[in-house]
Amino acid sequence: MNGTRYTGTWESVKQHTVPAWYEDCKFGIFIHWGIYSVPAFAPRTWELGEVDSDEQWFCNNPYAEWYYNSVNVGRGPTYEHHMNTYGREFRYEDFIPMWKAENWNPGEWAELFQKAGAQYVVLTAKHHDGFCLYPSKHTEFHVGRMGPCRDITGDLTEAVRGAGLKMGLYYSGLIDWQFANDPIFVEGENFSNACPTFEYADYSYKQMKELVDKYRPSVLWNDIGWPKQSEHAMPYLLAHYYNTVEDGVVNDRFNGLYHDFLTKEYQYGKADRTQKWEMCRGMGLSFGYNENEGDDQLISLPKLIRLLVATVADNGNLLLNIGPKADGTIPTEQVKRLLTLGRWLQVNGKGIYGTRCSRRLSEHRADGTQVYYTRKGRDLYFYIDGLKEGCNMVSLPGLHRTVTALNPALELEQDVSENGLRLTVKNYRSDLYLLGFEAAGQE
Repeated sequence: MNGTRYTGTWESVKQHTVPAWYEDCKFGIFIHWGIYSVPAFAPRTWELGEVDSDEQWFCNNPYAEWYYNSVNVGRGPTYEHHMNTYGREFRYEDFIPMWKAENWNPGEWAELFQKAGAQYVVLTAKHHDGFCLYPSKHTEFHVGRMGPCRDITGDLTEAVRGAGLKMGLYYSGLIDWQFANDPIFVEGENFSNACPTFEYADYSYKQMKELVDKYRPSVLWNDIGWPKQSEHAMPYLLAHYYNTVEDGVVNDRFNGLYHDFLTKEYQYGKADRTQKWEMCRGMGLSFGYNENEGDDQLISLPKLIRLLVATVADNGNLLLNIGPKADGTIPTEQVKRLLTLGRWLQVNGKGIYGTRCSRRLSEHRADGTQVYYTRKGRDLYFYIDGLKEGCNMVSLPGLHRTVTALNPALELEQDVSENGLRLTVKNYRSDLYLLGFEAAGQE
């Protein structure tokens, strides 16, 4: 124990600092899995933040996990798909018996996450549809008695921790369509259409505390916001969490009142080199599994690895989402990306894990190459992107000593002058992706 004991006041909880493990880990796995994994449908439209969050967005929502609302708005591709495929009388809850998770093996998931190089996992314990992926004592609308009929949260928590990774939980604190299900057409209605009752405020508070007491998640990832009716109780809830989970950390979706780290989602939000932040996104445009997103519609391998490096260079973590199928299997195109990222990290992870921001900003050069910098103590690391097959020469002003390639198979020539380092890589291949280098003692 670190000896700190928190009390239920803002003054006390705001003394909390981001734990070292979260600063060091850099890469986590987000999981959106639930009733919505059965219809597995959303149109492929835009990334969040690319267009205004108005009726155009919500009636053409690319998030498959928003299936309930995308039907509830009464128009648009998801509504038309539901009417044509299932009919007007088929309710969202009628999908529950079809979600059986019959091929789910939590140990295999945890092993995959470990091979991917992830250091933590965040599972959606309750999404906006209100269905709990754990046997909650505060509702019967949970996975212990419906659908898979097992404690998904508990089983996965045990497997993930058994693989040596941190386990975190997502909770939809503000929105629960079992309590208030008016259709959401614009972003502001996330708040104005959320249930305004003290009953729901108490319910969400009790469930969040239940998750803390039962599973002790290392990350408490709240979504959208928190009921206004229980904002006064938030300091006590946070204090209880920190006193229960010594290495705990929370995100910023608490009505702007508190955070350990900031969140960015696709193009929504901003990187902040002065504060810890996290980029979350799906491999495609959706978090929940979307049958419309095959291999060609997911983020490419070069872009994925570039995203990780660019995020870490700007003081962020990457929380990369997987959307499993209803039977509990992870689509092969998602597995391919995780394993490729893991192999790259095995070679290049020294300049990722445990690093901090360098004083050097990322460079986007006129010749199409990019250079990203990190540091660990007094050692500088950098990654070069945008190289062509074969021989490449890169100038690195301000570097006045030779460097070491993180991949020992690279053939290098190095010329140090008063202008800096001229680095020649003789044998670049595109399947090496970004190349990592260490400059020991060069801050």
